[in-house]
Amino acid sequence: MAEKISFNTQIFGRVRLATESDVPHLHKLMYQMAKYHNYTKVFNATEASVTTNLFKSDNPCPPFYSVTTFILEVSPDSFPQNTPKNPIFDPILKTVDFDSPILDSELELFRTNNNIFNTVSQVDNQKLFRSTSNEDNNVFVAGYVLFYPCYSGYFEKPGFFIENMFVRECYRKCGFGKMLFSAVASQAIKMGFTKVDWLTVGWNENAIDFYLGIGAYIMQEVKRFRLSGEGLDAFATNDQDGGDKV
Repeated sequence: MAEKISFNTQIFGRVRLATESDVPHLHKLMYQMAKYHNYTKVFNATEASVTTNLFKSDNPCPPFYSVTTFILEVSPDSFPQNTPKNPIFDPILKTVDFDSPILDSELELFRTNNNIFNTVSQVDNQKLFRSTSNEDNNVFVAGYVLFYPCYSGYFEKPGFFIENMFVRECYRKCGFGKMLFSAVASQAIKMGFTKVDWLTVGWNENAIDFYLGIGAYIMQEVKRFRLSGEGLDAFATNDQDGGDKV
């Protein structure tokens, strides 16, 4: 039976910029999101493709000016408060108190190896080192949000479009989804952007209620279209051959 960790009374959350070392976890989260939406038949992303598209672009732009990903981490231990300031994005920390325990049955699958938040202090000429190595690092990836800047032409300034947002099931209803959305919204305000857009499926009433609860509104008149696969190939070929005019 898989090892489980129980968060009995408190859980600590952190949102930070994803790095290339997060790709294995991101890929697993993307697959879980596809499974949740019953899209596994069309899911063909690989760790290599995630790495290429998020971290190895031929024309790399800094975070927030191209596709950007925030990682949500949780821990039964508090995150260091005195971490060095990140010139691009300072991690967001949150503490959640609750009564019922949370059991994570995917403990080892989502244990993070990220060690950029190790802390070292000097007390009486002795170094106190809080390790975040794999052996004693109780930090686990719990979700992510993937977004990018967009410009519609209707507004004076751009906005962000959230392509994916996912929180693992055992960590839902703890405020972490709101934490991820808040991170994106705060960055939009910081950059002077005017809006944050996203889509959801019509059957996901829990998600819709959540979005309405944070102050979002539904654009009922908008319908999303997609051209992909054989349809994309066929249309591109037909258009190049001088097909019917519209």
